[in-house]
Amino acid sequence: MKDAFPDSDAELVARRASSFGGSAAAYARERPDYPVEAVRWALEPVAGRAPLRVLDLAAGTGKLTQVLLRGGVAAADLVAVEPDAAMLDELRRAVPGVRALEGSAEAIPLPAGSVDAVLVGQAMHWFDLDRALPEIHRVLADGGVLAGLWNTDDDRVPWVAEMKRISRSSVSFRNWRPKGLPESAWFPVFERAEFPHAQRRTAESMAATIGTHSHMLVLDEAERAAVTERIVGFLRATPETAQGEFDLPIVTLAARALRAGG
Repeated sequence: MKDAFPDSDAELVARRASSFGGSAAAYARERPDYPVEAVRWALEPVAGRAPLRVLDLAAGTGKLTQVLLRGGVAAADLVAVEPDAAMLDELRRAVPGVRALEGSAEAIPLPAGSVDAVLVGQAMHWFDLDRALPEIHRVLADGGVLAGLWNTDDDRVPWVAEMKRISRSSVSFRNWRPKGLPESAWFPVFERAEFPHAQRRTAESMAATIGTHSHMLVLDEAERAAVTERIVGFLRATPETAQGEFDLPIVTLAARALRAGG
């Protein structure tokens, strides 16, 4: 998404976008899933179609794929597409029965009009939307829906806001905007909704989750260790998180748009 990182250079964005494969196993282990309610909302415009054909695009290690399967919202025909080979290997291990293909948002390996919904979890901000939106439009059937979902730590909670502050690194993006989806001729109107979510964590597993964020993955070893130490020290000293396990409050942001006709 070209306006998602307005204060960052293209080289850094590219490094961060391609950083996940080396930590694919940690990503699969530590990242949160998505609330079923958010996924159902995303698919609501096409929920009556049978069989419902769903593409999980930029599917990563299969976090969203597994929610689709668990929630029974894609029982008929589900395909996952992911560009990174290591992430795709983790996805295939997690959901061996799902068709999983190597491909990108800018070059989707599916025929025109072959799916009713394209869902994107935690990834649309990395797309080259000038190329991706017409390609998504191509694979969607008439009246199909495109939806993006993002898990964001709920920084309205004071300790969460402080954790986010102390976990910043030298390459953190200052003005990331996950809701900055452009309306276009391909997808004229985006609706937005928010859903409460949570992930059970400890100080160490919370630091491990943050360690899978792209700004941490591109750091040198010394700075990454220093940021991790700050996070663990803060969580061990904070009353809400010091007693072992705690719930990380999350807000899942969702945006959906119908495919324009033609």
